[in-house]
Amino acid sequence: MLDVKEKQVLVFGSGISGTAAVRLLEKEGAQVILYDGNEKLDPEKVKEQLGEGSRARIVLGAFPEELLETLDLLILSPGVPTDLPVVEAIASRGIPVTGEVELAYSYGKGDVLAITGTNGKTTTTTLLGEIMKRYQEDVFVVGNIGNPYTLAAMEMTEHSIAVAEMSSFQLETIREFHPKVSAILNFTPDHLNRHHTMEAYVEAKKNIARNQTEDDYCVLNYEDERTREFGTQVKAQVLYFSSRHKLERGIYLDQGSIIYKNPEKVKLCDVKELQILGTHNYENVMAAAGMAAVYGVPMEVIREAVLAFKGVEHRIEFVAEKQGVAYYNDSKGTNPDAAIKAIQAMNRPTVLLGGGYDKDSEYTQWIRAFDGKVKKLILMGETREKIAKDAEKCGFHDYVMADGFEEAVRLAAGTAQPGDAVLLSPACASWDMFPNYEVRGEKFKEIVNSL
Repeated sequence: MLDVKEKQVLVFGSGISGTAAVRLLEKEGAQVILYDGNEKLDPEKVKEQLGEGSRARIVLGAFPEELLETLDLLILSPGVPTDLPVVEAIASRGIPVTGEVELAYSYGKGDVLAITGTNGKTTTTTLLGEIMKRYQEDVFVVGNIGNPYTLAAMEMTEHSIAVAEMSSFQLETIREFHPKVSAILNFTPDHLNRHHTMEAYVEAKKNIARNQTEDDYCVLNYEDERTREFGTQVKAQVLYFSSRHKLERGIYLDQGSIIYKNPEKVKLCDVKELQILGTHNYENVMAAAGMAAVYGVPMEVIREAVLAFKGVEHRIEFVAEKQGVAYYNDSKGTNPDAAIKAIQAMNRPTVLLGGGYDKDSEYTQWIRAFDGKVKKLILMGETREKIAKDAEKCGFHDYVMADGFEEAVRLAAGTAQPGDAVLLSPACASWDMFPNYEVRGEKFKEIVNSL
């Protein structure tokens, strides 16, 4: 366990995770310095986020070398790369470097159920949270989903359950973090601008099961070659989920029914009873239901939660029907693989809005997945030229360029005919135009509702 009492701790990053980490550290008696390299931030506003009574010192801009002499521990926010020169300089002095997840795990109590994967994390985490809340009262849904684990840790008891969405950035720096049940949903290329190689990205994700033992469970996707193979390497008991194969032991899709077999065979539901669309969502349901089942939640409780679940905001979210055109907000489709899932879920001719911040992705597979469904692609943001080149390579010429986000949405609305869908599923991050995908999705809904 991290002992921070009377230690000099530097928290790197002043976002939601960083400020929550400061609060927990101060509660546990640490002397805290909150550092952010962005000199344009307003120190008073940062101070406000820490709450009344905080005695943390705030340092912005260039990193003061003299701090290196006094530090006992460095806590990284998830957005801070481990290979920054200042982080490497701190580590080279033997000062322990860890992340906000490790800090939260050290002081949180109860059991942890943790989920990672390139796509589907938020839907699976949200659904598992709904299932667990029907099972018991003391449940916290935390992590990459937007609720800092460190804040929730302060309220946990021995009876708590933390349902945690874990990004590769958060898993990079864990040491003791040990979920009772973990899940890896899939591996597809993402964040390669941060991890540099697919191998490094996959290794970071695999850390979720690193400290698990034979008493724990790891839920894995049988259809993903890398996760299937990982099942032969983990110490935990493995439960696979599959959308294409009947499993001897696991949870799988069979002729439109979701079946749980471990070892008795039980039918969870028919997919036509679900309120969410697409095979990728059936996989998310199987992963969440499998995690709950191995934890010991009765199947009837799982079934009730699954059938009541309406999905996640910004993930193939139905917005409105205007003049016979259905509008869907999939702003959370921030990489090509996630955006492919959204196209596959569409059951109408589709006008697609794509483009945004470049995460070093490649778009040909996404374009090939249009499969006759996409009648027009509206391109925007800094990747629009790059995507247009990939579209030409794939023989797809039905695209137009928009100068801004609002123009893109209005172009899409003008192109769509009654019976069509307009889908915002950009296959890119939002940071060239918006602070995050949520703000992008809200803007889309606002424009659609004003049409």
